[in-house]
Amino acid sequence: MTELVDLVMKPQFLVMLLTSIATFITVLTIALPVLARDRMGRRMKVMATERDKMRANRIGELNKGKQATLRTAPKGFMQQLVDQLNLRKAFDTDEVRDKLRMAGFRGESPRYAFVFFRFLLPILLFLGALVYFFVMRTHQLPPIARLGASMGIGYIGFYLPTMFLTNLIQRRQESIKNAFPDALDLLLICVQSGMSVEAGFAKVGKEAASQSIELAEEFSLTTAELSYLQDRRMAFENLGKRTGIPGVKAVATALIQAERYGTPVSQALRVMAKENRDMRMSEAEKK
Repeated sequence: MTELVDLVMKPQFLVMLLTSIATFITVLTIALPVLARDRMGRRMKVMATERDKMRANRIGELNKGKQATLRTAPKGFMQQLVDQLNLRKAFDTDEVRDKLRMAGFRGESPRYAFVFFRFLLPILLFLGALVYFFVMRTHQLPPIARLGASMGIGYIGFYLPTMFLTNLIQRRQESIKNAFPDALDLLLICVQSGMSVEAGFAKVGKEAASQSIELAEEFSLTTAELSYLQDRRMAFENLGKRTGIPGVKAVATALIQAERYGTPVSQALRVMAKENRDMRMSEAEKK
């Protein structure tokens, strides 16, 4: 012990230790922004691909006698099992689809995965619990209690996918709510400078990526919908539905009313930005 203390107290050791810590911090400082940019670039590239697919789908729908699909159905074991047992009819509801969109999952693959795991997890957990209670015999419980415990574990497995999805939605909404007031301020500046709403959404979507990639994704999708949907009201409504945040829904409603009645968009954005900033401050005070 004395030798260890003497070694630690040596100036050479302290210099080496401080040098190592400084080197590690320097490498970490350089690497983290690079990793963040890579993640941002990948997510925005996905959104660009998403916009192209949405435009292609809309063009295909407008062509008479032609049917275009936004995405091909996923192939594999999950799809075969779900289709053969007709599980989507029982589990794939409108509420589930809304939750998947709110969690950032789009397309057919997440739906098949959600239905597959919601069907399979209860069975796997129930069988695993039976093996644990009846085969391993680590608990001195009566058989009826073991069976009841196994059924309870299987019942919990039925709700695990929903709990996982709810957790993702909460994290995503938290990220959007923290960045949304600042994004509204930027959108207000863009509109007041003479930009259109579409150009403002596109510009703010790029700028907001450094603060919230989730919000940047939503703004990018809204820009794409504003460019091809015949009714612009649907693009704003879809923004509110995808986020599920009251503040975003209120902004969407204000933008719809501003375009319908011809009121200045900048005025509506200024009011909404202040309200969302007050809501963010109120939530911070509650915490």
